[in-house]
Amino acid sequence: MSARTSPQKFTFVDLFAGIGGFRLGLESVGGRAVFANEWNKFAAKTYSSWFADDYVSVEDLRKLNLQLDIPVHDLLSAGFPCQPFSIAGVSKKNSLGRPHGFSDLEQGNLFFSICDVIAAHRPKIVLLENVKNLMNHDRGKTWQVILESLRYLDYEVRHEVINAAGWVPQNRRRVFIVAFNKDFFSDYDVNDFRFPAGGNRKVTLGSILDKEAPSRKYMLSNDLWRYLREYSASQKAKGNGFGYKIYGPEDVAGTLSARYYKDGSEILIRQEGWRNPRRLTPAEAGRLMGFNRKFAKMCGFSAGFPQVVSDVQAYKQFGNSVCPLVVAEIAKELVRVIERSATESKHKRKS
Repeated sequence: MSARTSPQKFTFVDLFAGIGGFRLGLESVGGRAVFANEWNKFAAKTYSSWFADDYVSVEDLRKLNLQLDIPVHDLLSAGFPCQPFSIAGVSKKNSLGRPHGFSDLEQGNLFFSICDVIAAHRPKIVLLENVKNLMNHDRGKTWQVILESLRYLDYEVRHEVINAAGWVPQNRRRVFIVAFNKDFFSDYDVNDFRFPAGGNRKVTLGSILDKEAPSRKYMLSNDLWRYLREYSASQKAKGNGFGYKIYGPEDVAGTLSARYYKDGSEILIRQEGWRNPRRLTPAEAGRLMGFNRKFAKMCGFSAGFPQVVSDVQAYKQFGNSVCPLVVAEIAKELVRVIERSATESKHKRKS
């Protein structure tokens, strides 16, 4: 069970909540969640376990009564589904002849459901995250629709691509969108906002890897290791860059994806001697995303972040998650702007 360690400074709703990456970052600076929605039952199970004092709605957001089911809030956060816009997701859907982007009726148009919630409640701030390729999808048309939709709702929009490598040993570039309700914030407030420039130090995989050798089940079998090497060689012969990637304790990994459970090829860990490389354990994957003991303690999680689902689901959940340490840094700046804006408003009323 979590316990807030900062005085309440704002309330927020956590949409497409996943396992709580946004919530952890926002609560670490004094935010208080008043509603969460996550339709994946396995992610909801992890979320409910970690935040045991709260209920997470698993209903389809599009079927909720936005006024009655969702409480009033200061900030709306959402990491809406990225598969319809990611390079890998678009490539897969194209190969299967399926629609992607906003044409994906199951996931792609969920951004407009977020807009419906914004229109219904007019929160002071909207904080969104998605894959970097969102900005390039459909030759930039998707990105323009997103910006114009938020501006139509009378929000001033700021965005930045942030690499989580400043906080965790992983190159993970994601676009963050912050939208300010013009009814609450002046141009001066908005222009004063700054995205974090990056972490203060370079962290490497050695900081998240288990000190003791993990179970042999995380080591690649001879057959799988042979297949990955042969596949990589065939792709290189065709001029493609696909294949496995091996890292050591001194390295910074590539991006952890939701497909990691399949073969782990995107982040394999070098083993000493003749042994085959291994996958990250689910616990290591969690720490790679920022779900570490130090952050757990800061957020009041005395038991850390226990795994309550299968390894397959845990890999999927961490691969889909937002890095809570990045959210925490953005949230610190949002609190500063909120408090400064409130002070300015108080002075104006007195004068």
